[in-house]
Amino acid sequence: MTFDVHDATRVLTEIRVPQHVMDDIDAHAREAWPNECCGLLVGSANAIAASFRARNERSSPTRYQIAPEDHFAAIRHARARELKVIGAYHSHPSSSPVPSSTDVIESISGDFLYLIHGRESSSSSSIRAWRIVDGNFRAVPLVTVR
Repeated sequence: MTFDVHDATRVLTEIRVPQHVMDDIDAHAREAWPNECCGLLVGSANAIAASFRARNERSSPTRYQIAPEDHFAAIRHARARELKVIGAYHSHPSSSPVPSSTDVIESISGDFLYLIHGRESSSSSSIRAWRIVDGNFRAVPLVTVR
């Protein structure tokens, strides 16, 4: 099956994600606070199999840059399991899980998936998924599985 990045129905198909991946991203965001955390997502077209933590070379509460060595390690990890790096995640330490203007500028079009962990208060956080469609971020439904 071919993948047409202009097919919004295909692009916005729900993504299955194991609960342990959601828990790991949440833990990573809490550990990195007050800075942004970042990492990569390994899986297939409509499913995340694992999250792969990366170092944020910016050490910033408003920006992230995945360390290149960590990106290559995630690629090797994925290939060893016959999977691919399908996306990235990062946190917004003091705002909602909605793409910022910086996220829009630095994003990659196509089928790359973005998960954003947002922390709106010390006790409330959430994770949302996004893809670029026609130059804009569009929400992608996440289905958590055990």
